[in-house]
Amino acid sequence: MTPTYYEFFAGGGMVRAGLGPGWQCLFANDFDARKCASYRANWGGGELVERDVRALEVARLPGRADLVWASFPCQDLSLAGVGAGLGGARSGAFWPFWSLIASLRVEGRHPPLLALENVCGALTSHGGRDFAAICAALAEQGYRFGALVIDAALFVPQSRPRLFIVAARADLPLAPALLSDAPTPLWRTRALDTAFDRLPESLRTQWLWWRLPPPPARNLTLADLIDDEPDGVAWRSAAETRALLDMMSAVNRAKVEAAKVSGRRMVGALYRRTRYGAGGEKIQRAEARFDDVAGCLRTPAGGSSRQSILVVEHGRLRSRLIAARETARLMGLPEDYALPASYADAYHLTGDGVVVAVVRHLAAHLFEPALAAMRARRAA
Repeated sequence: MTPTYYEFFAGGGMVRAGLGPGWQCLFANDFDARKCASYRANWGGGELVERDVRALEVARLPGRADLVWASFPCQDLSLAGVGAGLGGARSGAFWPFWSLIASLRVEGRHPPLLALENVCGALTSHGGRDFAAICAALAEQGYRFGALVIDAALFVPQSRPRLFIVAARADLPLAPALLSDAPTPLWRTRALDTAFDRLPESLRTQWLWWRLPPPPARNLTLADLIDDEPDGVAWRSAAETRALLDMMSAVNRAKVEAAKVSGRRMVGALYRRTRYGAGGEKIQRAEARFDDVAGCLRTPAGGSSRQSILVVEHGRLRSRLIAARETARLMGLPEDYALPASYADAYHLTGDGVVVAVVRHLAAHLFEPALAAMRARRAA
């Protein structure tokens, strides 16, 4: 039987790409018109409802979903945000979404599985109280739950740690192979341990340590995904590249010099960031990395958040913005995935998405085995 799902805050449908053709989408939702246009361009619009989650009614949710996925807005939970947390205008969208789940339970249609994805700042927001509030909401609606921190760098050459809260309805039989007595080191962080320790005992009793196997070793590097002649972006002039070098600290200049003397072609990534000087003044800095991994793609809030590519070859340094198609590759999207024509829209779409391979790993090793056990039990 084909498992079914709803996807809230769907963006361009990267979760749909990760779940794959073996899953049936019953409903998808996003309020951003440009993201919805991308969703339709790639998946059609039959299941998509373009509307703010606050304006949705449970009657719009068809049938019974095996899985509900929600990558709810992260801006108020991000370490780079203003700290409003789940009370903020953006991340607070979790609560109207959650009221729909509560309404589904009243109707006896609440899903066996839930997946919530967000930035790792959700663990520390308001001293862990926002994370505890999410856990309390899950427990109140009859779910057991656990969390994993998964860095996409295990799957694609992009440093992108994200929090995944996976919840199972209390009546869902879970095979022992899906659970562990203790957190798996690969999927835990000190922040996750602290957030768990801060939970009241009543919530810790509902906690599940999910057992997720490691993925195969990644065999792609940043250089493998970078085009010599990309579409939509141009190489900077020598003077513009020198200006970037002048914005680097001694530590970052040393990284560039080491790449120059390596004797091989080196591809690195660069961000411009605002730092503070000794006197508290703001200084714009350029920060480079040459570890074969890109920095985390972020939604653009000005030029400083747009990642640049550095290429060192034969002692020569070139630089340019990362191309839209290259950002799609860093998210694990296929070459035929249709991107918006606007560079800014494409960057926003990919920077706000979920890495496809991470979703597939969760589906293959948690969602699908759990649902198979449920069906086997019903058939018995």
